[in-house]
Amino acid sequence: MSGLVLKLRPSERIMINGAVIENGDRRTRLNVLTPNANVLRLRDAIHPDEATTPVRRICYIAQLLLAGEAEPQKARQQLMQGIEQLGQVFKDPESSSHLREAQANLQRENDYQALKFLRFLLPIEAQLMEAAQ
Repeated sequence: MSGLVLKLRPSERIMINGAVIENGDRRTRLNVLTPNANVLRLRDAIHPDEATTPVRRICYIAQLLLAGEAEPQKARQQLMQGIEQLGQVFKDPESSSHLREAQANLQRENDYQALKFLRFLLPIEAQLMEAAQ
C-alpha cells in the first residue's frame, strides 16, 4: 500500500488540507492515500515566532507548504535555495545526507518527507548554536 502512514497518539491533532483533525482516546494509524494531500502534524508545527534560526525558518516554509498556506512552486524554490545555503554550513556527513534527502524529496514533490529530513537538523543546529555562545 502506498501513501503516507500516520501513527497518531491519543488526542493528537493533525491538519489535512486545512482541516484540523483530533484523534480520539486511543492510538490510531491512518493511511493517507490521496497524493499531494496537505498533511501537517500539529505537534511538529513551528510557531512563526519560533522560526528564529536558519533551520527553523526553512522548516517553517516547509510547514506552510504542507499546510497548503504557501504557493507550492514558490515555496519549493525557497526551500531549495535554503537547503543550498544550509549546505554551506552543515558539512558533516550526516547533515549533508539529510540535506540531500530533503532536496531529493522536494524534487519529487514529496514535501512531508522533505520536512522530515530537514527536522533532523534541528538538534544539530541547537548544538552548534549552544557551542557558539
